[in-house]
Amino acid sequence: MLLGRSPDKNLGKEKFHKSQHFDYSHGVPFLVGTSKPGIGGELLFGQKPRSRLSTGGGGGAPSWLAFDKQVLCFDAHFQEPVCQRREETYRVRKCKIYFYLEDDTIQVVEPEVRNSGISQGTLIRRQRIALPPPRDDQFYTSHHFNLNQDVVLFSRCFTITDCDPFTLGFLRRQGMRVNPPASAPADPYSSLRREMEDSMKPLRPYERMDTLRQFLDHDRNVLQFFCYWDDSDAAFGLPHQLTLHYFLADDTVEIREVFGRNSGRDAVPKFLNRNRLPKKAPMPTRQPGMLTDRTVLNVFGPTGNKGRYLLDNLKIGSTGDEFYTDRDLTLGAVINVWGRNVVLCDCDNFTKEYYRTKYGIEDFTPVDYRPGPAPRVPREVPPYNGFGSEEDSLCSCQGLVLKAPKKDFRKLMEKDRQGLVSNVLRFVGKMVTDVSADFERRFIISYFLSDDTVSVYERTKRNLGVMGGKFLERGRVKKPGQELLKSEMSEYFEAQDLYLGATLVFNAQEFQLVEADEFAISYMEQNAEEFPMANVGTILSKLKSISKDKQKEIKQFFAMSDPANTFIIPYEPFRRLLDGAGCQLSDHEVLTLGRCYAVWEQKEPDLGLILSLAQERLKKTHFESFPEMANAFLYEDLDRTGRLATRQARTICKAFKIPLADNLLMALFERFENEAEELDYDAFLSKINWRENPLPPVLPDDVMKFDVDRNDEPAGPAPKTITYSTFLEDTFGKQG
Repeated sequence: MLLGRSPDKNLGKEKFHKSQHFDYSHGVPFLVGTSKPGIGGELLFGQKPRSRLSTGGGGGAPSWLAFDKQVLCFDAHFQEPVCQRREETYRVRKCKIYFYLEDDTIQVVEPEVRNSGISQGTLIRRQRIALPPPRDDQFYTSHHFNLNQDVVLFSRCFTITDCDPFTLGFLRRQGMRVNPPASAPADPYSSLRREMEDSMKPLRPYERMDTLRQFLDHDRNVLQFFCYWDDSDAAFGLPHQLTLHYFLADDTVEIREVFGRNSGRDAVPKFLNRNRLPKKAPMPTRQPGMLTDRTVLNVFGPTGNKGRYLLDNLKIGSTGDEFYTDRDLTLGAVINVWGRNVVLCDCDNFTKEYYRTKYGIEDFTPVDYRPGPAPRVPREVPPYNGFGSEEDSLCSCQGLVLKAPKKDFRKLMEKDRQGLVSNVLRFVGKMVTDVSADFERRFIISYFLSDDTVSVYERTKRNLGVMGGKFLERGRVKKPGQELLKSEMSEYFEAQDLYLGATLVFNAQEFQLVEADEFAISYMEQNAEEFPMANVGTILSKLKSISKDKQKEIKQFFAMSDPANTFIIPYEPFRRLLDGAGCQLSDHEVLTLGRCYAVWEQKEPDLGLILSLAQERLKKTHFESFPEMANAFLYEDLDRTGRLATRQARTICKAFKIPLADNLLMALFERFENEAEELDYDAFLSKINWRENPLPPVLPDDVMKFDVDRNDEPAGPAPKTITYSTFLEDTFGKQG
């Protein structure tokens, strides 16, 4: 800093506003600038900074946010003079003063007193109140309130006597020294009124019978008990199940009888009408006037209107009877219902909670009173008579109206043919017979999952001497060895009964399943929880149970079969090994293990095959828009590199509606694109142009081969090679 120059005080200052110096008090404008700061909120000479209220938090938040919903509550009183009354000269009126911290407003409320004759309630509405003169230009704040101190509000002096805990803590946090609380003086007139009311009370109070309180407290509260009355000793008697309702509002009892289905008894509305239930019943007949609520004594005077009577508190000569109350009703208790012994056996949840709360009872063990269910007479079904199906004959025995047997419609919709998924398990079977002419006969056994039906079709073979065709009509097939005319339903072949190596009997002819198509094998593997023969976990558990010697032989066999330690062996030795392992594995289980640990080789289809197939499909649809496609490719190729992104090339082909399937089109793109996924569109269009570069036609077998290879599925169910290292680790544990 240079000598002779003072620093600029306004450097870095952002606020230059001027404070408001005018305000209103009782509707009169006046100057209040002596306590206001100067330019930019800076204090003037001689002014002291105003202390900011703190509640232990809030920081720099505004008061309306920091003190939201925070109110100081003080207990106060004031004396009101009373003129022209002999009983009192002044009156002490108690009230509450509420100070709202968010805007420094004050409210005074006087609690209402019964029969006071004074307009009570809000004495001063919520507002800011100015200090008494000569400081009436300022308003009350929280610093002006303290205990055992007078506060003048609108020329009325209020004496603060006490406050609530929150107010006391707040004042102490502000650094104030809180005075000890004081007691409000007694009101002479209130004391006089209290003495007069006490003198009006009788020395011998009249016996009060207040049933309204009980009604208001327990209206609609009913205790419910389940009970029974055993009337088996009487002629044609039997146990009666009852429901007892005890009304807490007036201690009355109502009993209803529970009638079972087809009981044969008249359903009367009530077993006992609602009334008080005496303990000793039946009661003797009483004369009129003997049963009264109160007992009186004729102390003196003649009988009649001029007689004097006095209430007899000792109830001498009272003939009142005892009635059942809620304390007499407990589980297991026997109550007398007009000469009938009724046993309380159980109650509802409300009754349990009532006794738990009022009497502290925790044991609510019910008494078993309901007789056990009668033995159900089995419904005998007549045996099947041979006409129609068994399901149809059974429906005719279940009702008078004949109905067709219901089919599993959900299963039909889920397992019916959907597109290329046939949901049909196809197996190749051979006859189990001693006739040499039938050894070479092969049958296609199809199991339809939608309705559990089976059909058998025989293949036609040259020079076999047997005409092929339909061997068994599609339908449900019964398992062999069952009686024909019986009452029980017959068992039919299910999907779990068909697997490689299984023996089935159709029309008294045994068939052994020797082969299966890829869909059947894959479906059973995908639903292994339904087909145990295709469950790898179940099959491995069988192999784990073999002896140690057999395990050692299996390991030695794998070591001898793989001298080069490639951990891969052919499938046939693997199959023969498992057949001789002694685990009784079926052919299907062995095939499942082989497929699980197989090494599948995916062959890429030949480029010539793909181009021949594409040209054939383009030729059949007469597609010749190759020049137009070349122009479109050239238009999109802005850099004229002769290559275009595969994604853009596919969009152009779809725009020209090229009649090629997606898998065939993507196979062509893979042959003509580089590592950056850019297509050589000139070579692509030149190869598929069947006009300029025709190729020889494709054979049907080659078409099927391409479809199988593009779907990444194996060519057949049986694998060729097996990874035996993984098999040994999963079966016998990790090798050391």
